[in-house]
Amino acid sequence: MPAAKRPSGLTTVPTSVPVPAAPPVPLPAPVAPAGPARTGPTAPVRRDRDQWLTLPGCRKVLMVVHTEVYGQRLRDLLPLLAGDLRVQVAFTIAPHAFNDGAARSLPDLGATLVPWEEAVRTPFDLAVAAGSQGVEQLRAPLLRMPHGIGHMKLSRTADAHRGAPRTVGGLGASYLMWDGRVVPRAYALSHREDLVALERWCPQALPIAEVVGDASHDRITACLPSRDHYRAALGLRPGQKLVLVSSTWGLGSSFNRLEALLPRLLTELPGDEFRIALLVHPNVWSGHGRWQVRAWLDAFRRRGVAVIPPEDDWRPTLIAADFLIGDHGSVTLYGTLAGLPILLARFPEADVNPMSPGAELARIAPMLSPAHPLTEQLAYAAAEYAVEEHRRVAARISSEPGRFNQRMRRLLYRMLGLGQPAHAPVTDPLPLPAPLHWRTGSDGAEVSA
Repeated sequence: MPAAKRPSGLTTVPTSVPVPAAPPVPLPAPVAPAGPARTGPTAPVRRDRDQWLTLPGCRKVLMVVHTEVYGQRLRDLLPLLAGDLRVQVAFTIAPHAFNDGAARSLPDLGATLVPWEEAVRTPFDLAVAAGSQGVEQLRAPLLRMPHGIGHMKLSRTADAHRGAPRTVGGLGASYLMWDGRVVPRAYALSHREDLVALERWCPQALPIAEVVGDASHDRITACLPSRDHYRAALGLRPGQKLVLVSSTWGLGSSFNRLEALLPRLLTELPGDEFRIALLVHPNVWSGHGRWQVRAWLDAFRRRGVAVIPPEDDWRPTLIAADFLIGDHGSVTLYGTLAGLPILLARFPEADVNPMSPGAELARIAPMLSPAHPLTEQLAYAAAEYAVEEHRRVAARISSEPGRFNQRMRRLLYRMLGLGQPAHAPVTDPLPLPAPLHWRTGSDGAEVSA
């Protein structure tokens, strides 16, 4: 009997998957997917040592990290399990085209890393993932969560190129089903609107969906009253304006136009009044290589653009910014929470879910013009900022504002079969960032703002 057709979104890959080397310390050391155990901050776990554990019988949770972005989303869940002696958390790096930077998203201090080929053979009490590739191989109930917000992007599957309808990324059957069955045991969504989209694109998964809210939404909004502290930590002086340029990845991203945009920002904006920071999606760094991206951007960095490394938390810079120039990436949509005047440098309408909050934002945010001075365009964006319309878009990020930790922890412990700790979860403030640096002057000296 012929084998059942398998959707392209969940692909089996060879179990011997090379895990890329991690950056220099204090970030996690590189871990090979096979071979003898090593010591260090991310030593692979060995099952034969379980007999020597001081706390045997813990519920075992596996965080499945596909990419740096997915890992950053999963890190917001760790405080919900920390401090519970009944629960032990391990990590694995799953196969993915952009998993080159995945190791950078692991906790810095002593994370237990399970090689992928061992992770798919080992039973766990719960697995948590923000991606789909390979998760059907896991021997654990799976909790899926989105890796971004708003389900803005349409799928890039092969079927779409053959003329079949493009589904919404993360919500189609190719992301959630394998051989005719729904793979996750639960799907944590950010907004009630996502249930409507899920019913359209993968109704089989509707019974497992649960709306919990969005961690970044809650942490950004909680930190907005401390905006001045984040600005001071970044090195901004009173009165200086920070222009944050954000790019997602792919053909329709702002990164494809940086060679036109960044020179304009450097030449048209007065350097004593404006500072420029560039945030590039980690998939760009992973896909092209860290050295290559830095080489492409080095000339702009020497002239005064602060390039934010992919491992740095982008949220403090967003909170501190005065203007945001973006595209159809998640960061642009999060900018509505901070009340930022937003200008769009790119917006590939054909690749965006027309029902998404990102598409709604594109209908109210001004598009960057090549024919008018940037100072005038920034002033226009500030003067014409539609407060209520942007608030309406921001409200579509989470239908459970301020309740992500509460609702997600309840879901996690229900899946683990444990009662929750007898205290309310706390939304931790975002740590203050390291100062940004701008190279200015003919000597290329690197100075803070």
